[in-house]
Amino acid sequence: MKLISWNVNGLRACVKKGFLDFFHEQNADIFCLQETKLQEGQIELELDGYHQFWNYALKKGYSGTAVFTKQKPISVRYGVGELESEDEGRIITLEFDSFYLVNVYTINAKRDLSRLPERLEWEDALKEYLLDLDRHKPVVYCGDLNVAHAEVDLKNARSNHGNSGFTLEERGKMTTLLESGFIDSFRYLYPERTDAFTWWSYMRDVRARNIGWRIDYFIVSNQLKEQINEASIYAEVLGSDHCPIGLELNI
Repeated sequence: MKLISWNVNGLRACVKKGFLDFFHEQNADIFCLQETKLQEGQIELELDGYHQFWNYALKKGYSGTAVFTKQKPISVRYGVGELESEDEGRIITLEFDSFYLVNVYTINAKRDLSRLPERLEWEDALKEYLLDLDRHKPVVYCGDLNVAHAEVDLKNARSNHGNSGFTLEERGKMTTLLESGFIDSFRYLYPERTDAFTWWSYMRDVRARNIGWRIDYFIVSNQLKEQINEASIYAEVLGSDHCPIGLELNI
């Protein structure tokens, strides 16, 4: 099974920059999007052979997630409980025969860290949600998780300590999640690989010089680790400030 995840930073803009070419070229079984930035009816995608599921933010032009899947899921759920961020369209869960897929666009703590307390509450609630799912079936958790977990996951670690996306608190929440029974699929296969990033600032020449962060992930239940065939970063694919990532599972 081939899965793709991509923060498109506005799907309508990304479509104008080659999104559909990449989509059809990959022919993924499941394609997850974050930061779609649109409302219902603002785009019509003809994706033959795919079921489409959308979670829109109430605020126009903000956040939002989507999943396109060849296989019809058993059930679909939007959000998790009573978090304040529920109206931001950040989570879609699809249940399949042998696993759950959880597509997420995690809260950004903001430059001034004003959303950090909410972000940490979000992390706790989401961890409990994932653990509850994992008691029933293995979980594939993916998306823009807005954290570089380790120093190897960003170019300039020293100068970014304490900044949004690289605070000890955010990194610690990722560590806690992984220690509770999950695996970062990319680091499982490539523990020492450097300069492997998924997001770059739009500042001049930053992407060309590969001054980036790895903040997009496929995280899977420990019980799936032997079924991980490949974890990919499509750094050459433009269209957003993020690039797509991929996961191949023998499932």
